[in-house]
Amino acid sequence: MTDRKKELIITDGGKNVAPTRIESLLRTHPLVAHAVAVGDRRRHIAALLVLDETAAPPWARAHGIAEAADLAALARHPVVLDALDRAVTEANGALSRAEQVKKYRVLAGPWTTESGELTPKLSLRRRAIDELHAATIESMYT
Repeated sequence: MTDRKKELIITDGGKNVAPTRIESLLRTHPLVAHAVAVGDRRRHIAALLVLDETAAPPWARAHGIAEAADLAALARHPVVLDALDRAVTEANGALSRAEQVKKYRVLAGPWTTESGELTPKLSLRRRAIDELHAATIESMYT
């Protein structure tokens, strides 16, 4: 294992999954600023993807998306969702079956220290993310 023990995800099947490996693979796509793997005591791994507020608008303009400046609209745009589908599929190719992301949701973001999702060192605040986005996380398991 390469993660801190308290950050390990243990699926309901008993598999120990290191979330940082999954998250780093997902963050390789230029649209993704932050990725959070969830699934502790759940049947599969899911992820929250946050659009990069500086990279997403130019990427969208380059792909002919008119509402490139609006992150909320980009988070729902079919071209963006298709690109992120491919990114998740590519990341899953490098992961074991237990680590693979089965569902994900795209959030407009940005996540900041002020919004509570990041620490001053810009690390993820997993407990705060779980609380702030509980409804979105739950929607991936219903």
